[in-house]
Amino acid sequence: MTNKQLQHYEIGMVGLGVMGRNLLLNMADHGYSVAGYDQDQAKVEALQKESTEQNIVGETNLIDFIALLSQPRTLMLLVPAGDPVDSVINDVLPYLNKGDLIIDAGNSYFKDTNLRTRNLAEQGIQFLGVGVSGGEQGARHGPCFMFGGPKQAYERVRPVFEAAAAKVNGDPCVAWLGNESAGHFVKMVHNGIEYAVMQLIAETYDLMKRGLGLNDDEMHDVYALWNKGELNGYLVEITSHIFSKQDDKTGRQLIDEILDVAKQKGTGMWTSQSAMELQVPIPNIDLAVAMRDLSVFAKEREQADAIYQLALPRFAGDRDTSLTQLGRALFAAIIITYAQGMALLAVASEQYQYHLDLEAVARIWRGGCIIRAVLLEDIVAAFHARPDLPNLLLDLNLSGKLMDHQEDLRQVVCQAAKSGVPTPGLMVSLGYFDAYRSIWLPANLIQAQRDYFGAHSYERNDASGTFHTEWDKE
Repeated sequence: MTNKQLQHYEIGMVGLGVMGRNLLLNMADHGYSVAGYDQDQAKVEALQKESTEQNIVGETNLIDFIALLSQPRTLMLLVPAGDPVDSVINDVLPYLNKGDLIIDAGNSYFKDTNLRTRNLAEQGIQFLGVGVSGGEQGARHGPCFMFGGPKQAYERVRPVFEAAAAKVNGDPCVAWLGNESAGHFVKMVHNGIEYAVMQLIAETYDLMKRGLGLNDDEMHDVYALWNKGELNGYLVEITSHIFSKQDDKTGRQLIDEILDVAKQKGTGMWTSQSAMELQVPIPNIDLAVAMRDLSVFAKEREQADAIYQLALPRFAGDRDTSLTQLGRALFAAIIITYAQGMALLAVASEQYQYHLDLEAVARIWRGGCIIRAVLLEDIVAAFHARPDLPNLLLDLNLSGKLMDHQEDLRQVVCQAAKSGVPTPGLMVSLGYFDAYRSIWLPANLIQAQRDYFGAHSYERNDASGTFHTEWDKE
């Protein structure tokens, strides 16, 4: 009998791609014994090669892999969302016992997580859906974990994930957020915010490149400077690094060799769909998804460019002033984007009975995850002061900052509109802000139109109830 057959491992990982492998190595770094399974021998060998001094074992045989695990067993899945998750669950179920735990750590659609939780519970198997953010480096050195499912199941594995998670001031960036799909829903919205912030940053790049004529080195310096102030955050930080990276093939800056077509894996689209179902406006996220879709129409964009031949004039005025204004506009738009995402979580929490602690959500997003930023400290404080806050734009501190920056956002949007540089994310940020702060909106005309052509009725300011008018009668 071999040593690995005598050993019982605390957690088993199904899927030894970069994320799965790095997360196992992370757990082993903190003293936990872990086992990995993958049908690909090369991935198993890669795990073994990187874990020479750790208590890790890899297997290509599913039955042998499951036999290695301590009972009650804990299996973690890091496989693509959708059918692959169900396929793995079906493969392992015959070898599991009541009380065993499956953790889905992929970007699964939250409604799928609800269904899996209920189906497995009927068979005595516990199921946790956990959102993991941080990319491959985060998985290796400390990601953010967003858990949903039975709380007692989370408590069983909590020490492992607290050890492996990123830390901010000693606090682990991991939390149980609610029942069933709470973790995957929060991760989905996290990714939606990520889409929107990336779109906003890309628009500032376009304004600097085509509006102000900055070169890559100058843009590296701008983003690096911004990252030292109120815009400090992971996405701004890596943007500064991107502009200093040289291409090994051409010797030029790599950013200029990358095709301007951005793809998506679905979480942004799911966020928009879910918001529409819940009737929560999140236009920054919707727009970011749409712009990725538009980027794919490269041949049509080329034809349109030839038809319209609109010159993009350089911005007038002092360059340093314009850059300061642009950074402040970006900060305002990012506040508005977070406000939309958190508002969606607030409504979903009530609708789906997650009972989310939004302060805890913001707290664990401060480290490890892709949207970590210094702004989250203000968001934590906002929900600490008012846990039932429906929208961050109603927080006194954040509203004060937004008011202080909103004129910069207006000026940048105006300048972009005049020059023809597309900034739909910045524009929709301003539109949302102005609509949300408006005590009156022209929706009464929309209701009148609906009643005119469809007899949908309307409500009045001066009387209760619903009314219908025969509009085309004298």
